[in-house]
Amino acid sequence: MSTSFVDALEARSQDILDRCTRCGGCFEVCPMTVPAGIAQDNPTEIVTGVLDLIRGEAASADAERWAQVCSGSGSCIPRCQYGVNPRFMLTLARLAIHRRASAETRHSKGVTAFASMGRGVRVLPRMQLQPDVLARLRTDRGTHPDVVFYTGCNVLKTPHIVLLCLDLLDALEVSYRIMGGPGDCCGVLQFRAGDLDASGRVAYGTTDRFAATGASKVLSWCPTCQVQLGENVLPGRRGESAATRSYDLEAFVIYLAGQLDRLKPLLRHRVEKRVGLHEHPGIAGVTEAAVSLLRAIPGLDFVDLEQPRVGWMCNTLQPLPQFKREVHHGILEAAARAGVTTLAGVYHACHRELCSHEAQWPFEIVNFLELVGESMGISREDHFKRLKKMQDVDAILADVMDLVEEHGLKLDDVREVIARDLLGDQPLPLRGAAVMSE
Repeated sequence: MSTSFVDALEARSQDILDRCTRCGGCFEVCPMTVPAGIAQDNPTEIVTGVLDLIRGEAASADAERWAQVCSGSGSCIPRCQYGVNPRFMLTLARLAIHRRASAETRHSKGVTAFASMGRGVRVLPRMQLQPDVLARLRTDRGTHPDVVFYTGCNVLKTPHIVLLCLDLLDALEVSYRIMGGPGDCCGVLQFRAGDLDASGRVAYGTTDRFAATGASKVLSWCPTCQVQLGENVLPGRRGESAATRSYDLEAFVIYLAGQLDRLKPLLRHRVEKRVGLHEHPGIAGVTEAAVSLLRAIPGLDFVDLEQPRVGWMCNTLQPLPQFKREVHHGILEAAARAGVTTLAGVYHACHRELCSHEAQWPFEIVNFLELVGESMGISREDHFKRLKKMQDVDAILADVMDLVEEHGLKLDDVREVIARDLLGDQPLPLRGAAVMSE
């Protein structure tokens, strides 16, 4: 199974090598070249270097840098007129760089990343939810699902977002199967480490389980999962194509906006708030879908913050930490200048990184689904934000101790997760805090 994944990637690599004309158009529209310090380079030479990397050959430092700093914004995709997905091309170049390490090193790196993610995903929800509420994250609706709601893994660290998604599906009377967490991983951590055997086994196993549900749609919450499965895995799978696949993979937010006619009658309560949206363009159509949902809420005043539109989530900016901090500060400043009452984000990783700034700025920071829920009379407390705003490991531990004991969590694990996954997701230091190292 995993061998076919390797074969598929090799075949798709060759197709890109055959199609790419080295025109450099993708490089010219990339929003990351300026912050990466390579915007002055010759586009043709940079693209040639990227193709050399895909072949397994040496390339210039700037060609490698372009591959490494790609944040997945997707602005390059419509620019290409020759049938190449430049974002996937850069993914392959980055993969070639990682595969220079030994197989043992790549496997070890993937295992370590997966274990770290799994610990956070296991511990953080249990620090926030009672067992009966936690069980809701695993409770399907109906025996023959219309859709699979695919959480991915890391959104489970902010479980109020998942609960709101399920509340909305329930309100729309959609039957669903819930999948996600480490047992239904997309394989991206192994993929990033260059361990394609493990990544193929994980990703193909998950997509096989999608098909086995009989659902016609898989609604992915996480943009990383959407790109990993929809762009890196499924297009080259042997014997399968979009036409023959038994399900469509669609972003949850786009699906929800497609149900707006059914949703509008449920938006019964006015939400008298001035709202700006923190956007990422990487998954085409998601920003537009989120805006359409916000504009449908009675009483809500939507404000375009005119911020830089890069990446598919804030964590894709991590290769350029200083730029990421500048983006975050710019978002907060733009929201303050616009006089918003609310800065709403779409994705979980962005929320984890930005929510604690709420204590120091004159507006609340929420996930946009909280506003949809408010208009419907639905509320889910954001315990992640409440805990993170404490900014103290011992205070947080004291607050959640009853849940730690009820779920039988180990104190050492909880302390580690608080420090790393709760307080550690802070790229832009809070005012008065020490500047964090890159």
